[in-house]
Amino acid sequence: MLARVLLVDDDAPFRDRLAKAFTERGCAVDSAKDLSEARNFIKDKLPSHAVVDLRIAAESGLDLIPELQAKGVIVLMLTGYGSVATALEAVRLGAVNYLTKPAGYREIEKALIAPPLTPVAAGSSAGIPSLDAVEWEHIQRVLRDCEGNITHAAKKLGIHRQALQRKLKAKPNPY
Repeated sequence: MLARVLLVDDDAPFRDRLAKAFTERGCAVDSAKDLSEARNFIKDKLPSHAVVDLRIAAESGLDLIPELQAKGVIVLMLTGYGSVATALEAVRLGAVNYLTKPAGYREIEKALIAPPLTPVAAGSSAGIPSLDAVEWEHIQRVLRDCEGNITHAAKKLGIHRQALQRKLKAKPNPY
């Protein structure tokens, strides 16, 4: 079912393990460490499926989705920095699914062959996260980037440490 897969990720060990897993299951695999290398593969050998990382060095994997989708490639967005906003954007651009790392081969394969997610129609409020949900996701992402250091995260967010602690203690259910 997965004839040729393009893996776009700047994490070489992860990319190599995933390429090996796809190859062992009979797939042809092309691996790219950045967007320009991925674009070169697309010119030469059109993949049937692509697994694209969200953050690739200073680039965004979101930029590659429309190019792949325009050529009929089934795209899965994969990231270590998951958020509601980027998930919605990836799907809006044409990704069939969105997974957060760590993800194993079976999860990735299942997400690639699962029925595609449906993008939100323009003007529709269905599926649009609330402001609280987006704020909560952003705080969680900054906290992960700061390795749980609340003082450092508060500085990055531009708020007082105690205000951040109150927000975290409240644990609103933004969904």
